[in-house]
Amino acid sequence: MLSEESLKKIEREIAKYPPDQKQSAVMAALIIAQDEKGWLATETLDSVAQLLGMAPVAVYEVATFYNMYNRAPTGRYKLTICTCLPCGLQGSLDAADHLKDRLGIGFNETTPDGRFTLKEGECMGACAMAPVVLVNNKRMCDAMSKERLDALIDELRESA
Repeated sequence: MLSEESLKKIEREIAKYPPDQKQSAVMAALIIAQDEKGWLATETLDSVAQLLGMAPVAVYEVATFYNMYNRAPTGRYKLTICTCLPCGLQGSLDAADHLKDRLGIGFNETTPDGRFTLKEGECMGACAMAPVVLVNNKRMCDAMSKERLDALIDELRESA
């Protein structure tokens, strides 16, 4: 199901824990699988469970609890904006509305060209830098004014 390269990466993560605690690598294994596949289909979750010697339901619990895991296909760029109260008080709700207007989609939707998916996030631990947008779970952009949001979308469109 997963490539040899991904399996090797997961094995490196497993090696960080005692042999009887390899399930501790579940979050890293899911990220590696998602990086390869783009999202976590049931078959992928089952593969991770088998690799880690876990019940599939335990892996599903992790994959559904954290919003960094994609349980359905997303656009090439998943934009997650924190809308918790502290960020909301610092403009993230207005920033989210701006993204919705600019992209023509709502939360949990993907643009017709498949380029952008917009997600609502919970605390990213960067309240002092709000509004905060996370791009593909890897790149955090802070102090996102409307102008900076527009520049980010333009940058991502150009790089596609």
